[in-house]
Amino acid sequence: MRFDGKVALITGAATGIGRATAIAFAQAGAAVMIGDIDPRAEDTVRAIVAAGGSAAFRPTDVRQAPALDALVAACLDTYGRMDCAFNNAGVLPPQRPIHEVTPDELDLAIDVDFKGVFFAMQAEIRHFLQVGGGAIVNTASVGALIADPNMSAYCAMKHAVAGLTKAAAVEYARANIRTNCIAPGFVVTPMTQHWAQSNAFTDMFFAQNISGRAAQPEEIAPTVLHLCSDAASFINGATIVIDGGQTAH
Repeated sequence: MRFDGKVALITGAATGIGRATAIAFAQAGAAVMIGDIDPRAEDTVRAIVAAGGSAAFRPTDVRQAPALDALVAACLDTYGRMDCAFNNAGVLPPQRPIHEVTPDELDLAIDVDFKGVFFAMQAEIRHFLQVGGGAIVNTASVGALIADPNMSAYCAMKHAVAGLTKAAAVEYARANIRTNCIAPGFVVTPMTQHWAQSNAFTDMFFAQNISGRAAQPEEIAPTVLHLCSDAASFINGATIVIDGGQTAH
């Protein structure tokens, strides 16, 4: 999969899956525009540039629709085009039973995990309608397919992302805009590091997962690139599970 001469926009690329995917896009020849509220996104840009690639960063709060419009505008100002987008920014709310989830915790999940994707898609689709098409990939989760205890807000928002992905595919397929989402299982990232360091959690998780291990972010990135490539021209509205067999168990 080569992306020479193309431009990928990514939200949430400071760490984890977003960072690994930004680096993978750059290695495949794409220029990368990153939007993130986390200043560590500058480290991702430096890593790409040091390896001979092209990347830029704009501080972006995905909870604000104008910020996503500005991110797309910055991408076009910097690189003159945008060919694909990976809406990856997200949060993992504190784990609590439903009756203990606070209004602020619920609002954060809604604002980042759902509205952040919705607002990004709006800005991206407006551009893709003008240029004749493009590819969008959203980050959902196995939490879009199944539920685990004490993760109600997260699972609800990831179900919403999968539904939004299908809705966009239905609305814009004839405009040559493809929209898919990925559903990763347990991936070791800074956001999930507390789980990886918990013997109780890992023992429980590995007992359920036929692979017997967690994924690394670099194992998720190739699927994003594939969905953004011409090789995936007939994949639209899909939720691609990348979970090592967790949901097959």
